[in-house]
Parts: sequence; structure tokens; C-alpha cells
Amino acid sequence: MPRAEVGTPKYLANKMKAKGLQKLRWYCQMCQKQCRDENGFKCHTMSESHQRQLLLFADNSKKYIDDFSREFNSTFLNILKRQFGTKRVSANRVYQEYISDRNHLHMNSTRWVTLTGYVKWLGRIGKCIVDDTEKGWFITYIDRDPETIAAEEKRNRKLKMDKDDEERLQDFIEKQVKHGQSNSISTEKPVFTELVKNEDEKLSLDLKLAKTPFISSTVTPLNKLVKRSILEDNSDSKSVKREKKETKNKSALDDIMAKEEQIKDKANRKDYWLTEGIVVKVVTKSLGETYYKQKGVITDVKNKYAAVIKMIDSGHKLKLDQEHLETVIPAVGRAVKVVNGAYRNQNATLLGIDEKRFCAEIEIASGVLKGRKVSNVEYEDICKLHTDD
Repeated sequence: MPRAEVGTPKYLANKMKAKGLQKLRWYCQMCQKQCRDENGFKCHTMSESHQRQLLLFADNSKKYIDDFSREFNSTFLNILKRQFGTKRVSANRVYQEYISDRNHLHMNSTRWVTLTGYVKWLGRIGKCIVDDTEKGWFITYIDRDPETIAAEEKRNRKLKMDKDDEERLQDFIEKQVKHGQSNSISTEKPVFTELVKNEDEKLSLDLKLAKTPFISSTVTPLNKLVKRSILEDNSDSKSVKREKKETKNKSALDDIMAKEEQIKDKANRKDYWLTEGIVVKVVTKSLGETYYKQKGVITDVKNKYAAVIKMIDSGHKLKLDQEHLETVIPAVGRAVKVVNGAYRNQNATLLGIDEKRFCAEIEIASGVLKGRKVSNVEYEDICKLHTDD
């Protein structure tokens, strides 16, 4: 039957029919051809072009299915991210938005048989948070964009600093209140009662005036008083000068040491801290619950910002960026490694931890500075050193 000419009612009717969605069972993904009815689909399957496509698919079927699955997953997540963001939404609603495009890739050509199987797969790999309800499956997209993660970390760091400042101020106020209460003289408040007077009772005042005895004192000569005051002034001035001299020497030495600390910290502080032989913790959920919050030992450092981790429990080896790792603080008295700051790459011993200020006190265990104690070292600048025990 010849095709309808352009502009005729039959041509327009055919265009209107082809514009909307057609039945999925009459669609050929390999040839990307949509048939209108069963007869048309049968004729297409018997055509020479369809047979050639089937031969290509038979040679490497896994490659085609993987490509189709990758394209379907990428388009689906793109719609979920751009239209719904990180909001909780029904999976079927997102799928309806996906198939509204006439040229979409159909799910029957991917490795997922149903939408439920695909949603469960998204939950297993950590791309989305999925939950099954009476109204169907709901998904929440997990945004792992580097800019979004950096902004979130910056916001959390600011909130943490504000909270620390508030806690320190609150502790200072409580200490001042306790100090004032301990130094104040406890005085009992007078108890006031109602004055009740009988008619026959007389009021009388009992005033007892104590006589102060006169105490005679010997008169000290004026010259002795002057000499005594001069001696006291000289002794006081000498003690004040001695104290000023000691505080001056001490403050000057402290200033020199503080300046040296600042210079060393500025020279040795880097934006990378990975070092071989330290114990770190995995803080990313992209690898699944198997490795989340688990500890491992760094066996090799790649390009300063990535490292090969050998997990302590399972023995598996992973390659992770330093953004997905955090330092581990051991018990007091254990060995640590200074990974950043003024004493970078120095082995030390942990002496104490200040949980309120998120810092620690260490003692250098080797080198020229052996035995030197350093306080107010941030948690991020030290890490547990791996030992055989």
C-alpha cells in the first residue's frame, strides 16, 4: 500500500499516531523501531535488517546489555537528580517521567527485569536511600557531587566551631559562678514574724551598753618609724624588681618558642596527610556497609592524596582518596604519628586528650626533639601508629 502524500488527512493522522507512546511489546530495541500493531511487528522481525542486528547481538550479548543498562541508569538518575533533588519521591513517579520521552531506552533491554529490582539495586550500591511502603517503593537521591560535599563539610565545620565556642563560654560562666559561690560569705536571712501584743502586756527595751576599756600604748619615736618605713620600701622594691625580671625573661623565652612553632607549622602544614604505617577509618558509604566505619592500615600512598588500605578485619585491599578517610585516636600511652603541622612525620606518645577542645597532648618519642611535650595538638594532626600487637 503506498504511503499517504504530505499534507493529506491520512498523512496527518499517521503523524499524530506516531507522536505518542506505543505499546512496548511491539518495540524492537536493537533496531530502535516502534511498530503500531502485531502484524507490523511480525513483518519487522522477518526483515533482513532485523536478522542482521540479531546476529550482532548474538556475538556479544553481554556488551549490548551492559551498554543499555548503563544508559538507562544514567538517564534515570539524571532525571531524579535534576527534577527531585534529594527529596523523597515515589520510584514509579520518576519512571513515568522517564518514559514520557518517546525515544527513551526500554527497561526490557537492560539486566533489570522489573522496576523493583532496579530500585533495590540502587539501594545496594549506595546511590539512593530506598524504602518499601504500602504505596510502593520510595527513593531518595544521595548527592555525592564534590562541590556539594565540600559545602556540607564547611557548614558542619562552622557549626562545630560555633558549638565549641558556646560550650567553652558556658563552662567558663559555670566556673565563675561556682568560684563566686565558694568565696561568698553565707549569711542567714532574717525571719520576719507577725507582731502579736496582748492588751495587758507592757513593752520594755533592754539596752546593754558595754564599756570599752582604755588601752594604754607606748609611744614610738619618730626617727624609728621613718627608718622602718624606708627598710620596708627597699625590700618591697627589690622583690618587685626580681619578679619583673623573672617574668620578663620567661615571657621572652615563651615568645621565641611560640614564633618558632608558628614558623614550623606554616612550613610543614599541607593539604595532604596520608602516611604509610598509620591506622585510618573509612567514612564513606559508597562502598557499602561492609567497609563503612571499618579500620585499615595504609600500605602505600599514591600521588599524595590517595592510598592503598589493607583492612584489619577482612584483609581486603582498597584504594581510597583521603576525603573518604579520617585519623584514628588511640588510647592514652599508645604510639601515634604526627601527620600534619609543625612536627610532621615525627613519632610520639599520646599523653592525654582534651575532649572539650578536640585536641591532645603528645611527647616526641624519637629524633633531636625526643622527650619534648607538645600540647593543644588537633585530632586531625595525629593518627594511631600501626604496631604488630
